[in-house]
Amino acid sequence: MATSVNTNVQAMVALQNLNSTTSKLAMTQDRISTGLKVKDAKDNAAIYGIAQKQRGDLRGFEAVNQSLNRGKSILDVSLAAADIVSNLLIDLKEKAIAATDRSLDSASRAALNEDFKALRDQITKVISNAEFDGATLVGSGATNYYALANPDNTSLLTARSENLSLGSSIIVLDATASLGTYTMSDNFLSSVNSSITNLNASLSRLGAAHKAYELHSTFVSKMQDSIEAGIGNLVDADLSKESARLQALQVQQQLGAQALSIANQAPQIILNLFQ
Repeated sequence: MATSVNTNVQAMVALQNLNSTTSKLAMTQDRISTGLKVKDAKDNAAIYGIAQKQRGDLRGFEAVNQSLNRGKSILDVSLAAADIVSNLLIDLKEKAIAATDRSLDSASRAALNEDFKALRDQITKVISNAEFDGATLVGSGATNYYALANPDNTSLLTARSENLSLGSSIIVLDATASLGTYTMSDNFLSSVNSSITNLNASLSRLGAAHKAYELHSTFVSKMQDSIEAGIGNLVDADLSKESARLQALQVQQQLGAQALSIANQAPQIILNLFQ
């Protein structure tokens, strides 16, 4: 190789190696500081695109989980109200049976009737307050609740409404029911029995819907965990490897700087030729 003061090939090579090492060191330091080996598209366009799609799916499942949680809350309130109504109907049945006693005097029947009407009216109060976030499954204006089952909104999970108002197809007991006479007591006892039977079926349906929401919520949570782990496998840096690489590159950088310094001193040797 010719000796020249115009072109120092050794210095050029040493500088290229030092620049390469410095670039790798900067990349490693960036991975350590962010914890990511693929931070944006310029790191790896294909992997970044896959990861972004998975992040979109993850956000979609978060929305699904929110919809399911709202549905579970509505069902919780509805089940609590239905359970109270069930107990009230049992109390009403007790009063109605007692009122069918032909030996009751007018005062006793009047007392039973007042208790009966108080319990009857309590059903209306319970049902009218059985709402969550403005939604109800058991009130007179109740409608079915549809929760998202997947991020694409192509599948829904339905919670069926159960109108538990007095005089409905489930609680057939009339809102003006009274035990004023033996005949009325006998008629309303039949209504109470039918209402209890119907309500038991409604409780089963509400309970089954709540169970379905819980199971699907668990599935969605597991899907979120799996997707999040998958994203991590794609873009997360292995910090153990990066730490070892950092130390190696720091040594290489120091050696590269020393090599460049030696190469830069080479042209000075030419001066000895002219002494």
